[in-house]
Amino acid sequence: MSLRVAVVGSGPAGVYTAEALTRQATGPVEVDVLERLPTPYGLVRYGVAPDHTSIKSIAGYLRRVLEQPGVRFLGGVEFGRDVSREDLLACYDAVVYCTGAMVDRRMGVPGEDLPGSVAATDFVNWYCGHPDVPADRFLLDSPEIAVIGVGNVAVDVVRILAKTAEELRDTDVPEEVLARLAASRVKTVHMVGRRGPEHAKFTLKELRELGELANADVRVRPEEAAASVEDLPRQVRGNVEVLQSWAARIPAGRPRRLEVRFWMRPVEILGRDRVEALRLERTRLADGRVVGTGAFEVLPVGMVLRSVGYRSVPLPGVPFSEATMTVPNEAGRVADREYVAGWLKRGPSGVIGTNKSDAAETVRTLLADLSGRAPARHADLEPLLARRGLAPVTYDGWRAVEAAEAALARSLGRGERVKLAGAAMAAVLEDRGRREDGLPDGTEHPEGTAGAASAAGAASAAGTAGAAGAAGTAGAAGTAGAAGAAGAQDAEGLAAR
Repeated sequence: MSLRVAVVGSGPAGVYTAEALTRQATGPVEVDVLERLPTPYGLVRYGVAPDHTSIKSIAGYLRRVLEQPGVRFLGGVEFGRDVSREDLLACYDAVVYCTGAMVDRRMGVPGEDLPGSVAATDFVNWYCGHPDVPADRFLLDSPEIAVIGVGNVAVDVVRILAKTAEELRDTDVPEEVLARLAASRVKTVHMVGRRGPEHAKFTLKELRELGELANADVRVRPEEAAASVEDLPRQVRGNVEVLQSWAARIPAGRPRRLEVRFWMRPVEILGRDRVEALRLERTRLADGRVVGTGAFEVLPVGMVLRSVGYRSVPLPGVPFSEATMTVPNEAGRVADREYVAGWLKRGPSGVIGTNKSDAAETVRTLLADLSGRAPARHADLEPLLARRGLAPVTYDGWRAVEAAEAALARSLGRGERVKLAGAAMAAVLEDRGRREDGLPDGTEHPEGTAGAASAAGAASAAGTAGAAGAAGTAGAAGTAGAAGAAGAQDAEGLAAR
């Protein structure tokens, strides 16, 4: 009898786990990759910036894993809602949790919950077409925006805000989002770091991209970029030297301006009914800690995007450490027949490729634990889901979405694909469900028998609720599901966001 394993999460960590199982197992193995969304690949689809098309090529590698014999993609199935820990342990010999770092960290300052104060992950999800964030979530009607953080996610957000819609036309940005970017009134974007340039977390390659923007001048204050580069690591030295060169630039009069700030920390977001300004305090280091100097500055911004880190969230019934925001484990082992991989295992660190070695370690532990043991499962997932009126989105259903996105791009004259979301994606899945079940076109699918029955909610329900909060520059200040947007990494191994 083959070993049957459930992998919860279809981002890089989950797919690499499936690959490691097929490669390391000495006998037959069946791997089901469960995903709450109707689409796989996690941050590769919903976190990598749309203008980084070469980085997105890693999806081709992940695709080949999901197409291997013995590996199944089951989309539209949410752990904790559709299936429980007990369900999976009954249906599989082992379960591996790979749900990543799903939400942003908060700044903890007054005014953070005002409309217009938003997690950068929400904004990333928006321009990446994530089902949790509707296309009308952001209006971009404020001339000035502040992005808090100096990592690669912050750089991505700043770059997208600075570019013209025409520059993004050949990317996979949803058509509705592209229209809103075209109507943007943003003129100035402030990127704010509470430490100095030598402490910034962005990578040199992505930093340089900001200086090459055709639509925006970059401004750095010389006194904020001051730092000795003699003893700095090569990567950090490169960052500082680029920033110092920008401090000497003469503005070219481009339509937009990027203000890169250091040694400033947010202390209050100001406004009555929405964000109207951001109060900053000048900082310095004291015994290695950032402290305020008592000198303040107010930026007249209408939106604040926070990009100050990410954290995992507890899974129902699964052990979780609030101190580390991870699932406690020993080389990936959580408990008997339960394992973990990726950011949920080690925290939001490393690059996409780090998840491969991380998953391999977890799988080695799993296979060693189960070696020689009789199969523990005593049930099957499909009948369980059917009794609950659920049918997963199959890999063929996902490929139908891919084909529809490519067809849309061709019809619009826009690159290789244009992402679908909400009702458009649900319609494709519904049509695919009819075809799989042999129903004629136009026949309404019985509830629970189509892949779209469970996926339509994943594709649009959360977004519909979010649309109500789109007043002003941004929608509600809450954090939409950031699975897959915890950051966008370079395929060659750029630093994690």
